[in-house]
Amino acid sequence: MICSAFHAEPKYSSNNPARARIRVIRDPLRDVYVPVYAGEYTVAECAGRDKYTIDGKEYDECAFCRASCPSREEFKEPDSGLPLKCDMCEGEEEPLCVKWCTVDALVVEEREEEVEEQEEQEDLDVGLESLADKYGMDKILDAVARLSKKD
Repeated sequence: MICSAFHAEPKYSSNNPARARIRVIRDPLRDVYVPVYAGEYTVAECAGRDKYTIDGKEYDECAFCRASCPSREEFKEPDSGLPLKCDMCEGEEEPLCVKWCTVDALVVEEREEEVEEQEEQEDLDVGLESLADKYGMDKILDAVARLSKKD
């Protein structure tokens, strides 16, 4: 596919789909395209081997996985075997796979994620919580009672 071929071209001086950091699971007759881009490397293969059936076609869990792992060849440099990771064509106006996608299956959308601000625990709270986890609340209460009697 042209989008994966051009994905590798500028930084690595190669027009080789084997170096692409994206794969597109596709069914063009039904106009179904599912992009999977390269994520983090993992040193161990996962235990998940579930199968998924989508419109009568069976896929294993690895088909949708973004990781480069020891159990498969996807997202590895073909010459050296080193893992590849998508950087969304950092420094480019848009990722090249999006730019060169001839069927408009790939788009880039900026979205803001709402992040709930969590109240920071004070040092005393953190310390007491870890003591409670380690020794149990009853022992902490007994110790506090003993210490309060000394004063």
